[in-house]
Amino acid sequence: MEKKITVFGVIGEGFSIGMKNSLSLLGAVILYILTIWVPYINVGTTIAMCSIPIELSKGKVISPMFIFDAKYRKYMGEFFLLAGFISIAILPLFIFGFIPAIVISLAWSLSVFLLIDRGVSPGDALVESNLLTYGYKWTLFFISVVLGLIAIIASIYPVYVLADASRFSVYSFESMLPVNLPWWPIVVIAVILLLVQFVSLGASAVIYRNLTAPVEPTLEPQVAQPKQVPIVVIQEKIEVVKVADKPKVTPKSVTKKPAVKKVVVKKTPKKDV
Repeated sequence: MEKKITVFGVIGEGFSIGMKNSLSLLGAVILYILTIWVPYINVGTTIAMCSIPIELSKGKVISPMFIFDAKYRKYMGEFFLLAGFISIAILPLFIFGFIPAIVISLAWSLSVFLLIDRGVSPGDALVESNLLTYGYKWTLFFISVVLGLIAIIASIYPVYVLADASRFSVYSFESMLPVNLPWWPIVVIAVILLLVQFVSLGASAVIYRNLTAPVEPTLEPQVAQPKQVPIVVIQEKIEVVKVADKPKVTPKSVTKKPAVKKVVVKKTPKKDV
């Protein structure tokens, strides 16, 4: 069976989606920061920021104002209930090591999207997310690893420059005065992290779209079969001639003549005159 997602396929398409929506995502981040102090509204915007891949998966350029949509506040209780379920389940797993916690985190990575996009209950969202990610956990893990390596490699030089410039010169035992830090490494690191985050959101959109897509029935390849020569059945019409029955020859019946009754005439004697 053909896999729905691959590591580099998801990252490549996620990069395209993230860059296409980069200005919209940047605007959404700015609006979120500016309104995070507003009670009740900030809950809806927080849920909207967590569900950005749902909007990106639709293939359109999103609007930064979508974070103020009232539909996100409708799922306030279910969202925090789901977050509580995940926290309660994952934290004890660290007792058994990081691997079980990572596996469960990957298995439930689509639960928030399913909760808000399909309106299912928190429990059903966890179960359905686990089913959708079955067989793809290694792929999801390596996608995260590759994106992390890209961010680290791109940030090596700016971090080195920043670390080299931040050495302290000790002028006295009472004070330590830092050297003036250059501003460009900080800006470059911030831009790199922001771009990687945009690509990560685009990759999450591709994962959610592909894993929740209905499975199309695969047509089995048709094997060329040898042509069958039609068999012509010649039916001979056999006419059955019905021979007329010969009349039965019966022996001549002896016809008996009817018995003739003899009439006896009685002679009366003549009287003498």
